[in-house]
Amino acid sequence: MGKMDYDKLYYYNNPYYKGGFMESLHYLLMKSHAMLSRRILSEASRLGLTPGQPKVLEFLLRHGESDQKTIAAYCEIEPAMVGSILLRMEEGGLILRRQKAGNRRSLCVSLTEKGLDAANRMTDVFCSAETSAAEGLTAEETDRLRELLDKLCDTMQSQSEGKKKET
Repeated sequence: MGKMDYDKLYYYNNPYYKGGFMESLHYLLMKSHAMLSRRILSEASRLGLTPGQPKVLEFLLRHGESDQKTIAAYCEIEPAMVGSILLRMEEGGLILRRQKAGNRRSLCVSLTEKGLDAANRMTDVFCSAETSAAEGLTAEETDRLRELLDKLCDTMQSQSEGKKKET
């Protein structure tokens, strides 16, 4: 039996691949994320932004002033990493950090005018990238994809929280 024959048997006999050579879900999610990310980060770079900054800008635009821990959790960034991202953003005049009244250990982060302008420009970049990526889908398919991805994220979040409780 040659290598190709073995590969066919593996894929056809493995229920994970549903009896065919369709790409796996994890591969398709990873590939689509990488392709979309490359496009968005290329545009962000043209605006003088570094990786991590666009999603922080989007979060602050949508949710307003927030603390570092909340930003890290929403953006799926490690707290230590978000600290260095915020430092660069503060040095670049995109955000302000100030102490929360009555809590010397907690800093509130908010957008400056420059940060608001960058966040609005990134919103245009995100919309353009999404529109381009979904070009081959109907509006209903796009809505359904969004619903399914949201459900997938909720499931993985619940599983992650369950594991944290176990340890």
